[in-house]
Amino acid sequence: MEKKSKKTRCFVALELSPDAINYIRQIQKLIGERNFFIGKFTKPENLHLTLKFLGEIDNETIDEVRKRLRDIKFNEFEAEVGEVGVFSENFIRILWIKLNYCDELQKEIDKKLKGLFEPEYRFMGHITIARVKKVFNKKAFLKYIKDMEVKRIKFRVKKFFLKKSILNPEGPVYEDLEEYILLEN
Repeated sequence: MEKKSKKTRCFVALELSPDAINYIRQIQKLIGERNFFIGKFTKPENLHLTLKFLGEIDNETIDEVRKRLRDIKFNEFEAEVGEVGVFSENFIRILWIKLNYCDELQKEIDKKLKGLFEPEYRFMGHITIARVKKVFNKKAFLKYIKDMEVKRIKFRVKKFFLKKSILNPEGPVYEDLEEYILLEN
């Protein structure tokens, strides 16, 4: 009988600067104080931007992903925290903050992982700041986030990561599998 290989939930991500994380925490606090919804805000240590979700993959695939991502030659760049939003105003489940940055890195990752994973067709760089279960007053909530003045916090992106996600009842725990340094420019 063939032994099934253990699979690991993986993704490729950018980490945020401490200033960006502190600012996002302020936004979470402001929104949380208004009691617009029942849900869960993303913990500060879990704030990141997913460049590519890989799903549950075996060790052989993880090794191949590591090898291919090492081949990426990409310059450091500046990212900027953007507006707050939701994917669907009719069915609100994710509250996010847009991250304006060079999405050419995401396209490069897709290119390197071609044949292993489908390319992203509708990629929008965002940081999930809350998962929403129920909104009390959708109209007021949407107006509030639309009218929010967002400070354009900028930071330098010097690396990206291959991470694994361990799902727990208290929330996910992320671990770095590998770090990829971008080229200085």
